Amino acid sequence: MTTERIIFKLAIPAETYLAVYKGHAKKISTLAVDGRRVEFSADKVRKFLTHEGVFGVFEMEITEEQKFLSIKRLR
Repeated sequence: MTTERIIFKLAIPAETYLAVYKGHAKKISTLAVDGRRVEFSADKVRKFLTHEGVFGVFEMEITEEQKFLSIKRLR
């Protein structure tokens, strides 16, 4: 199986991420470091949520069919 890794930065304050919990937001859309637009379910980054929000550089692994496999924080 061929996979692809996408690297992107997130800076989502806790107040903004609160919209996910309230059901007002379901997706995150951001630019990858290579300029591509990346859109994914907001619950994929919930494990990285702190009192400040979700911040850092992340790497997402997807299949060639664009199916989510994993995500990790790089820094």
